[in-house]
Amino acid sequence: MMNFHLARQARKGRVGLPAQERRKGLRAERDLTLKQPAPVAEENAGLFQQLIRKVIVQAGKNSLQELDKERCVMPQHITVANYNPEWPSKYVQERACITGILKDNCISIYHIGSTSVPGLAAKPIIDIMAVVRSLEKVDTVAEKFSEIGYEYLGEFGITGRRYLRKGGDERTHQIHIFQADDWNNIGRHLAFRDYMHTHEKERNEYAKIKKDLAQKFPYDIDGYCDGKENFVREMEERALAQYDGTWDKLYIAARKVQHERKLSPLIEVGSVSAAVLSAKGNIYTGVCIDTACSLGMCAERNAIANMITNGESQIIKIVAVMPDGKAGMPCGACREFMMQLNQTAGEIEILCDYETKKVMRLKSLTPEWWCADQMKMNE
Repeated sequence: MMNFHLARQARKGRVGLPAQERRKGLRAERDLTLKQPAPVAEENAGLFQQLIRKVIVQAGKNSLQELDKERCVMPQHITVANYNPEWPSKYVQERACITGILKDNCISIYHIGSTSVPGLAAKPIIDIMAVVRSLEKVDTVAEKFSEIGYEYLGEFGITGRRYLRKGGDERTHQIHIFQADDWNNIGRHLAFRDYMHTHEKERNEYAKIKKDLAQKFPYDIDGYCDGKENFVREMEERALAQYDGTWDKLYIAARKVQHERKLSPLIEVGSVSAAVLSAKGNIYTGVCIDTACSLGMCAERNAIANMITNGESQIIKIVAVMPDGKAGMPCGACREFMMQLNQTAGEIEILCDYETKKVMRLKSLTPEWWCADQMKMNE
């Protein structure tokens, strides 16, 4: 099976790895044949020499030495493993490295793909999605990713993406980086992940499909991917139809404007940010303004002021993001301000924890509010 696939790869003229790595792969494959029983090794060695000649001829060269600027991918061995509870910790470990490189450009980062879904069998590859303020700034740190073992492959087939992989064709990690305003791609990944989290029947069906395909196409990544394409497409459509990404949109919107800076020796802004969803479905953002006196403003009230300036006054949801990137609770003054907006303000949803999507309503933070009766009379 492996030799057939290698020949197929040569005919298709696959490209992907630098010549030095390609030759290293060729030598490793040659060594593998020599460790097999004599008749098998002899047959495989002959087929492998044919493969080398086909690669050279297809590239229009006379020898391997002339392929210095060419690329050739050796076949990827496809394995699907049962869910490994260590996958989340591997993601957390890699996340620290990624955020260390992207720094303030990184708005949020997510564990996506099959290894992010408990109970789902998967290829043991940690899929990571990073959302950034600027893709151009990502390009400037490409070399830093190389230093920790990643290949920086640019868009790699998806417009507006930066794709990186670690481990070559036997990869262990891959990163998908999108700019914050690319909600179609961001939402697609999050929707599929969340759908698999909550739909056991489909999760088990997906696991079986992948295991069967891995056995059928152990060295044919095209056959493997083509075999599950229809199922994945159908699941993605279902996931997007059910997915409510409002909290993700609000969080990303708030993080996008969060940037701590000094305006003067007496005023600092941006360490905390907030985003509100209005009754008309619009998102308004704001940052905190800290002054040397009482003239400052919380991020929540700044966002609400932006909403009011644009002719709206009813809030449906609100998120405040603290300097550490975690969701935080509105202060007492902001709670009081929101309660005074209208009679239904107690129903405003407040995000308490972004990772778990824990939510509470404003009325639970303002029990027996002092002016409830007066608000009812005025409505």
